[in-house]
Amino acid sequence: MYGYGYSYGDISAYITDILLFLGMMIIPLIAQLGVSLTFSKYNKVHSSRGLTAEQVARRILDLNGLHDVRIERVGGKLSDNYDPRDNVVHLSDSTYGKTSVAAIGIAAHECGHACQHAEAYRPILLRNKLVPVTSICSHLWFYVFLAGCFLTFLPFLRYVGILMFCAVILFQLLTLPTELNASRRAMKTLENDSILEHSELSPARKVLTAAAMTYIASLASSFMQLARLLMRSRR
Repeated sequence: MYGYGYSYGDISAYITDILLFLGMMIIPLIAQLGVSLTFSKYNKVHSSRGLTAEQVARRILDLNGLHDVRIERVGGKLSDNYDPRDNVVHLSDSTYGKTSVAAIGIAAHECGHACQHAEAYRPILLRNKLVPVTSICSHLWFYVFLAGCFLTFLPFLRYVGILMFCAVILFQLLTLPTELNASRRAMKTLENDSILEHSELSPARKVLTAAAMTYIASLASSFMQLARLLMRSRR
């Protein structure tokens, strides 16, 4: 996917490209490792109140008047999500039924997304409007860019591909504030409603912060890819 078969005219450009490539590969891996290790660590710290993640989720949803939002279990680890189409909070095997502060933090975060939709939170509404376009662009931008590289009589396709990739970046930019806001909502609820003890709030916050870093890392990786595309389009 990343090797376009270009020859480089100078060493500095080649080194820059290699460094960008390594950065876009390594940074997301580090972030993913960080969230996995942080979750594993605090998944062993159990809430003193003994509430399970789904019980906390139900409590948060009901407190916000979202009685119609269902909670369902899904397979996988940290595959938790809120699906606005079916109005369901999905809690993964690593979260559902668990009493750890890590699981509770994740569940509260997903409930934060449900609250965002209920309140018509602007960034998430804009993000949702971009989903159809982003889905197309994320699947086709590389092939359009590649066509522009090989079809020398259609060089504009390279820039069309880059614009399509920019749509993906815009989607990521809108995703980041929705994730950060959902985490802030989660921590505020966990504290104000005394769902977690004061000493348990910090571990939950660390888990959500580590999860947020994966979105930041993904965005950074995309900007590095964009830089590589712009470099190659000028050659």
